[in-house]
Amino acid sequence: MEQVTIQQLAKWFLNKESMTHKKLQKTCYYAVAWGWALMNKSLITNDRFEAWVHGPVAPKLYNDYKSHDWNNIPAVADRDVPAVSDAVLDVLESVWLTYGDSSGNELEALSHSEKPWIEARGGIPSDQRSSAPIKPAVMREFYNSIKSTDF
Repeated sequence: MEQVTIQQLAKWFLNKESMTHKKLQKTCYYAVAWGWALMNKSLITNDRFEAWVHGPVAPKLYNDYKSHDWNNIPAVADRDVPAVSDAVLDVLESVWLTYGDSSGNELEALSHSEKPWIEARGGIPSDQRSSAPIKPAVMREFYNSIKSTDF
């Protein structure tokens, strides 16, 4: 499958390990951002990322897991992981290898230093709520500009 829902993308990462909601949001964000950079399209069909206080957040994914608060979301079994195309799998595996060892707080700090979140915030104070969308074109441009031959 070339595209998945945000929920299926989350399950793919939750199959790797149990993690906080913040880390799940950020790994899903990086998958979508790198999908734009490497494949020139969105990996997901049913959500977008917004520039929230704690970094990029997909609202539907937030609603699905907000009951976990700051606790880890349990890992999911293999049978719950969607099948994806080889091209998508390459992106997801690369994202996991690049960001999987980082905590949610580390990924939040990283996203706060990057152009897509900063530009979407448009000067809104970092502690103020925002639902401004992070533009796919900005994701594509920024992550293409920093990709190495290893990614």
